[in-house]
Amino acid sequence: MKHTLSVLVEDEAGVLSRISSLFARRGFNIESLAVGPAEQGGVSRITMVVPGDDRVIEQLTKQLYKLVNVLKVQDITETPCVERELMLLKVNATSSNRSEVIELAQIFRARVVDVAEDSLTLEVVGDPGKMVAIVQVLQKFGLREIARTGKIALTRESGVNTELLKSLQAKVS
Repeated sequence: MKHTLSVLVEDEAGVLSRISSLFARRGFNIESLAVGPAEQGGVSRITMVVPGDDRVIEQLTKQLYKLVNVLKVQDITETPCVERELMLLKVNATSSNRSEVIELAQIFRARVVDVAEDSLTLEVVGDPGKMVAIVQVLQKFGLREIARTGKIALTRESGVNTELLKSLQAKVS
């Protein structure tokens, strides 16, 4: 199972290196990693997606807390969250299929951010499932390059579980 961890750390040189070394020493992979300033000055939020069962994640959490600059670790996998990723996607688009590519991009609310003679670069923002879906749909045109940020997430203060809402909406439809 993939777990999403939200880690608050002091914004100091070498913190990310120590965290990634901790994972490497224990043979764990980080599938997605995003780092940026948090709401408080001098603090950064690291959002990472890590494969493992509950026991493994509990061990990793304890090990993270042993690092000097780690302030807070939360496994937000089962917590209602707002999750987003950013992806830039360069796709083949000739004059004969450009309108179809643009139409499909609009369905996913992707924005065209660069136009070349034989390609389009799209900006896609959304949940990780949306990223997978648009890549699958545009694959037939030929994908030249993909750059993804990795998942960022914040817990929902409202407590509304979007996965529950999606499943209820699917039953109604």
